[in-house]
Amino acid sequence: MTALLAACDLAVGHGRSVVASGISLALEPGRVLCMLGPNGGGKTTLLRTLLGLIPPLAGTVRLGGAEIGGLARREVATRLAYVPQAAPGGFAYPAREVVAMGRAARLPLLAAPGRRDRDAAEAALARLGIAHLADRPVTELSGGERQLVLIARALAQEAACLVLDEPTASLDFGNQALVLRQVRALAERDGLGVLMTTHHPDHAFLVADEAAVLHRGALDGPAPPAELVTAARLREAYGVETVIGTLDTPDGPRRVCAPVVAGGAA
Repeated sequence: MTALLAACDLAVGHGRSVVASGISLALEPGRVLCMLGPNGGGKTTLLRTLLGLIPPLAGTVRLGGAEIGGLARREVATRLAYVPQAAPGGFAYPAREVVAMGRAARLPLLAAPGRRDRDAAEAALARLGIAHLADRPVTELSGGERQLVLIARALAQEAACLVLDEPTASLDFGNQALVLRQVRALAERDGLGVLMTTHHPDHAFLVADEAAVLHRGALDGPAPPAELVTAARLREAYGVETVIGTLDTPDGPRRVCAPVVAGGAA
């Protein structure tokens, strides 16, 4: 099976300055890859390279088997959707209009969305369970609702691969759970390949099939979260002691992790 998104012996950086190198990964349909790493470790630079926004310093990035540098941006946008950290700006567009903006790559230049485009936007809203928000201005939505609108906008692109940059950043506990639940469902129910970055190792246990840690210019993994997200690796990457254990939940046993705070209490 051809990977939706793949990197082979990739080096990323700016100009001649290498931030990370020797990176290889492959994202398959129906799988979630969770990328961890400290601030300044190069996650954003790697994402921008995988998205084709900056060229690799070495190695290749392939999208559906084709080298991304040889594809037109419009073609990239039909195969690969991106959800940034930032919520919609100060314009009070209704949620359905924000979602419909995801159809731009599939429209002729300056063309208005047609019936099929509007249907795709409505379907994306419904798929994420936020159809009832369609007429609400995005400026009046909660942080979690706005993030789901951005994910719906990406789904309206009808791309098979979804890249999310810290999708739970600045969200409260409940909204984090809301977004993570939908991330897992997009892989399991809809067969999308999902790559997400996060600062929370626990998220890898919650939603990921594979995890990777970008640290000191190299990528550890991808590998199953239980194998990769260990106390030793988190101590090396983040400089903190961590306790990893198992909780009994209504869905069965689940691995969890927590930092050790001053005095030795977790």
